[in-house]
Amino acid sequence: MSLTTASPDVRTGVQPRQMCTFWVDGLYFGLDVSAVQEVLRYQQLTVVPCAPDAVHGLINLRGQIVTAVDLRCRLGLPARPEGDLPMNVVCRSRGEVSSLLVDDIGDVIDTADVELQPAPTNLPSTVQEAVVGVLPLPGAILLVLDADRAVDVTAAPDTTGGNP
Repeated sequence: MSLTTASPDVRTGVQPRQMCTFWVDGLYFGLDVSAVQEVLRYQQLTVVPCAPDAVHGLINLRGQIVTAVDLRCRLGLPARPEGDLPMNVVCRSRGEVSSLLVDDIGDVIDTADVELQPAPTNLPSTVQEAVVGVLPLPGAILLVLDADRAVDVTAAPDTTGGNP
């Protein structure tokens, strides 16, 4: 399996056949299953001093140290309510493994018959930058996330400082 992920292209409408789905602040996201290594319940985090706010820490995944990026923070969305524990979508991006902290996990869905559309302009710009388009599904709009863009914490909204 390749460590790189081919992102869908809005211009051609070509998209992955299967998407791993999850929710972040009420938004329904999908990530190409070829970029997903595994999905885990909450894992204990080790804080990284002076890291960007979107980097909530490191997790030990069977001996492999993995950076945990909080998608709420990365996308400029409101903080997770106190006491709500995130789930981990462990993905491969740029030849490395990272964990995306999300609110809840959905199903793996087949999207072969759905044409990728451009992202709506009313989405926050930080969300638009991380998605490659949307898939209109019966009863929902799936925001197709680009793994490389999602883990890019340099693109995260400016904040007042890193984690202690």
